[in-house]
Amino acid sequence: MAATLSVALVGTGALAVAPASAVTATAGSTPSALRAAEASAPLTNLSHLNFLLAEVPLPVIAGHTTYQATENPVVEAPWTYADKNDDGSYSRIGGGTLDPATGYYGQGAFNADDTSRAAVVYLRHWQQTGDPTSRDHAFQTLRSLTYLQTTEGPNAGNVVLWQQVDGTLNPSAEPVELPDPSDSAESYWLARTVWALGEGYAAFADEDPEFAAFLEERLNLSLAALNAGSLGDYPNFDVADGDPVPAWLIADGADASAEAVLGLAAYLQAEPAGPTAAIAETALSQLSEGIAAMSTVEGASGDWPFGAIMPWTKSPSLWHAWGGLAPAAVATASEVLDDPALLTAAVQDSAQFSPQLLAAGGPDNAWSPTPGEAQIAYGVDSRLQSLVATADAADAPGLLNIAAITAGWYFGANRSGLPAYDPATGTAIDGIERDGRVNPNSGAESTIHALLSMLTLDANPDLKAAALGVTATVATHGLSVVEAESGIITGGTVTTPESSWTGEANWSGGAYVDLAAGGTLRITVPTDDQARRVHPIVNQVVDPSGTTTWTTGTSRPGTGKQLLLGTTANGGAGEQGVTEAPGQLLPLPLANTLPARATEVVGTTDAAAQLDALLIQPLISTVAVTGPAGDSTLFVSADVADTQRRVDVPRGQQLVQQAFDATGQPVADSHKGTGDKRSGKVFIAAGGFTQVWFESKR
Repeated sequence: MAATLSVALVGTGALAVAPASAVTATAGSTPSALRAAEASAPLTNLSHLNFLLAEVPLPVIAGHTTYQATENPVVEAPWTYADKNDDGSYSRIGGGTLDPATGYYGQGAFNADDTSRAAVVYLRHWQQTGDPTSRDHAFQTLRSLTYLQTTEGPNAGNVVLWQQVDGTLNPSAEPVELPDPSDSAESYWLARTVWALGEGYAAFADEDPEFAAFLEERLNLSLAALNAGSLGDYPNFDVADGDPVPAWLIADGADASAEAVLGLAAYLQAEPAGPTAAIAETALSQLSEGIAAMSTVEGASGDWPFGAIMPWTKSPSLWHAWGGLAPAAVATASEVLDDPALLTAAVQDSAQFSPQLLAAGGPDNAWSPTPGEAQIAYGVDSRLQSLVATADAADAPGLLNIAAITAGWYFGANRSGLPAYDPATGTAIDGIERDGRVNPNSGAESTIHALLSMLTLDANPDLKAAALGVTATVATHGLSVVEAESGIITGGTVTTPESSWTGEANWSGGAYVDLAAGGTLRITVPTDDQARRVHPIVNQVVDPSGTTTWTTGTSRPGTGKQLLLGTTANGGAGEQGVTEAPGQLLPLPLANTLPARATEVVGTTDAAAQLDALLIQPLISTVAVTGPAGDSTLFVSADVADTQRRVDVPRGQQLVQQAFDATGQPVADSHKGTGDKRSGKVFIAAGGFTQVWFESKR
């Protein structure tokens, strides 16, 4: 049984790696096949990504050229999608509707987002293994990416997103994407271009200085576009539902900005000299400051969103997995800039939000604000890379425990119960729905992010061994949702809007309860053997509008007493500002916990209120997993009091436990000198987490 990451064991078989020509294997390998893999064998297999690559001719277009374009007018780029065929092979396709007459897709065959991230995969693989083929693919995909960058005119420095199979650019895709044309303003694809250019410069600086100089020129062009755009607004703040948000983030997001930060950090770590380096350092500092400003201070006290760095300035209640690289970005920047203050946001997100995310059912694509999305490799990879980067920067070993369970998603610890990545072929499924249904396709984005995860695991052997030891999720017990419309309503009605999307959040279940002044909402909630925190989700209007008082139905059956849980404001959201809708649909904390075994929550309002749902959070959430490393459970504290909690587990077992505080640091000996192994008692620090490995007594 594994007591630490360094001794987590897997089986002793060989991990077969397919040759580059193999493209028909699926990601549906059995868990037993993964158990046979040696932890020393590489997980990273570029076969499928290589299959996605195509040679792309470069038409002569004003404002678009690349390195050695005249000498070699052909580059490489990955097809956007790969649909799985009945025989197990894959068909490469583009985005949007295909016009058979022209061979053009409504969007295109290739795109800057995937080309930039593919370049990062090849760069990291080359640097990690010395593989000359990956070096060549990195060179060609970087040439492809820089061709998409506009070099002259008012849009200079920005990037065209889509390209057709014959190399023709498609600046205005169908369906319409913003900005339109795609190089008319800064964008996610510009941010990802900065990521690839920065890592490309660092890799080629000594190996091919001439090419590195070209990449530096294009990075300088990108930075000029950013400084003329969002970075030109530094250090101003916008207002979003009454709260200040940084006005200088790329595409209004910590998500896009984080990927640019990773490239700028890599570039500066190569110690370049000259004016571009000074500009890049300023941009890195400003973007990192803006990302850290999106960290939720209230998360430190256990309130929703539990310490997450929020990804989008235009919504206080939408967290999505595409923002998951933000902790990795500020953790890395904290070291490059020698700014420990940046690390606080990364640690809070990684040590507090990530465990709650796992306990709520795994790495969902979004909380908006309730969990309700599929799970994809992008979100899993973003969590994994962020946990590892933050663990390294903060010297916080507990985060690697979280990382191992997170990475287990690829090996079967997910809602489908099947591996999501196949190391024999390098394919990765395109997603898992909430009901466990699997999208068997293996497009560029999923493939790329799965490979970035495998590169991370291959670079960290102890973590890799621990992750391979997690192949199934036994159970989760964490954040849950009870719809307001399921309750008994007095003095109100259920409203079902035409769309569940408000412009910045989703109505949970597609409906909500409108209560009039004096109205009451009585909601039955599942019983539990422990106390729980309750977050009513309220659509707060802009102006103050009274309060809703929340109580239990009774303190215990037969007593007739109600216990006050707290109050929530019906309004007072503040000025709408840059958001897409007035007011905010937000989970609000209550001062007191719902007692164990209580089964009713009652809300009574003194003014009009819009109530969406209740988020119910156990004081101790759990994630139980199993696999070659044995049975293990992660215990996660939502207790805001500065106290340690004890949880009793079934007798007849011995356990080895590792306890960590709210920053991922080991806690002092909880066992008062009796050692780690105790029968039936788990200790969890306030706001922290403990991982326990179980074994039967003999």
